[in-house]
Amino acid sequence: MLNNIVNNIKKKSLKERFLLVLGILFFLVYLILGLFIIFMKNFPLAIQPNYRIAFGVLLIVYASIRFFRIINDNVN
Repeated sequence: MLNNIVNNIKKKSLKERFLLVLGILFFLVYLILGLFIIFMKNFPLAIQPNYRIAFGVLLIVYASIRFFRIINDNVN
């Protein structure tokens, strides 16, 4: 499966590879932001801890959805 993904990336145009890198970058941004919101003790916004954790989990779930969409787009 990994060889299939690598071969498909090599076949992509420069624009498609740029969009792939951009998609991976935003996946990492959402993931890190979600973790940052959950684990930061001195969060600059006045949000209750339960809502802050829920928002962080929501960002991590969204990041995982983006990740699986990137994988599915590059397998085919």
